[in-house]
Amino acid sequence: MINHLIAINCAALPSDLLNAELFGYVEGAFTGAKRGGNPGKFEAANGGTLFLDEIGDMPVEQQAALLRVLQEKEVVRVGGTHPISVNVRIISATNKRLAQEIAYNGSFRSDLYFRLNVFSIELAPLRRRKEDVPELVEHFIRQFSQTTGMPLKSIDSRAMDMLMTYSWPGNIRELRNVIERAFYLSGNAPTISLQHLPELLWTGPKADATGSLNEPDIQPDEPVLGDLQPNGQPDAGTSLIRSVHSIRLSSWQKERSEVERVLRQYKGNISRCAKALGISRSTLYRKLKEYQLM
Repeated sequence: MINHLIAINCAALPSDLLNAELFGYVEGAFTGAKRGGNPGKFEAANGGTLFLDEIGDMPVEQQAALLRVLQEKEVVRVGGTHPISVNVRIISATNKRLAQEIAYNGSFRSDLYFRLNVFSIELAPLRRRKEDVPELVEHFIRQFSQTTGMPLKSIDSRAMDMLMTYSWPGNIRELRNVIERAFYLSGNAPTISLQHLPELLWTGPKADATGSLNEPDIQPDEPVLGDLQPNGQPDAGTSLIRSVHSIRLSSWQKERSEVERVLRQYKGNISRCAKALGISRSTLYRKLKEYQLM
């Protein structure tokens, strides 16, 4: 009967320690090794479940060792010679598209991918499940209220509309950070409003109700964040903000369009696209993620 779960973050450990953490080690295996050795996470999870978080960041050499354990259902401790049988259910998670890592980067082994990919669950990004945003916002506000002891706040309709149109490339973590910032900026006010939200929500990419991305739709002459003086005229600071918004929007649109054009030209070949754009593959991947093109 499966009755316990052991978790390990594959991205948080240096590659030279990952084997010891996963498979354990014997006494004297390396400098600083504990007397009597130490069991690894596979042995600790024997009869239960091992959760491999961020498996997409696991170094290739450790992937080969992991594949052998999954196939043979036994581990050999670092520095040891005797195999130890284990019966472990594996659950893995990643924020990467492993099929693309295999095809373009070669940073993930295809045989390990197909070994692990027995039953997969793809969590849709937040921009495709906007109906969750109001409930998550209320949850985070309650959480921050309980943590700080401050009165519970509400959020006005205009601020909620802005949260609903933003694309949330950082998903729930980004939403939580935005609400935390707004919660503290609102001080003793009972309501979180537009002025407490970050500028990024105006200048970043938007998503419609279906989750499809659109270009940022703010216009240079669109009023923002209490931009009028008592006489109803925009102040100088607002004009400057609008100019900055306009420049950023233009640059964002032009660069995204150029990346899209080159991707179409070279039919998605990352190496050729990066060369044509004069940037490295890693920079291109970062831009593809930033512009939601992958």
